[in-house]
Amino acid sequence: MMRKWAPDPIERANLALSVTAVLASFALAPPRFGVSLAAGALLETINFRGLRRASRRLFSGELSGGRSWMFQATLRLVLLAAAMYFALELGANPIGLVLGLSLIVPATIWVAWRTVPPPLPPEAFDVPPPDDPSWDEWNPWLARERELDPDDVAPGKNEGTS
Repeated sequence: MMRKWAPDPIERANLALSVTAVLASFALAPPRFGVSLAAGALLETINFRGLRRASRRLFSGELSGGRSWMFQATLRLVLLAAAMYFALELGANPIGLVLGLSLIVPATIWVAWRTVPPPLPPEAFDVPPPDDPSWDEWNPWLARERELDPDDVAPGKNEGTS
């Protein structure tokens, strides 16, 4: 069964940015640079697609644990390094290749910036004032209420000390 390719917003932004960068490089730079940029963009698109798919499988519980995800990530990194090596051996421009490989970063930042939810008004937070004694019952390191030690709640434990 063939799955339909449905890119997420980051992949769509990356595709648009990659096509724009490749067309601009063919118009403004030597052909070798444009081909190298296109090769780098293709490699990073394949790599990001695999990373996104593996992450989705890990967080949905399809992958049994972190080890299989790490194995896939390592394999993907080794294959990417081998593809980069062969591209450079075939005469790819190193700067164009690296620029193509890096286009996912601005695409991700752009989508993250565009999809930030609006800030909540201060009244949406039910936060006690700073001098409220309930802050002593909160563990900021674990982001939950403190588990009280039975010795700490014994009657008269801290009474009479000065």
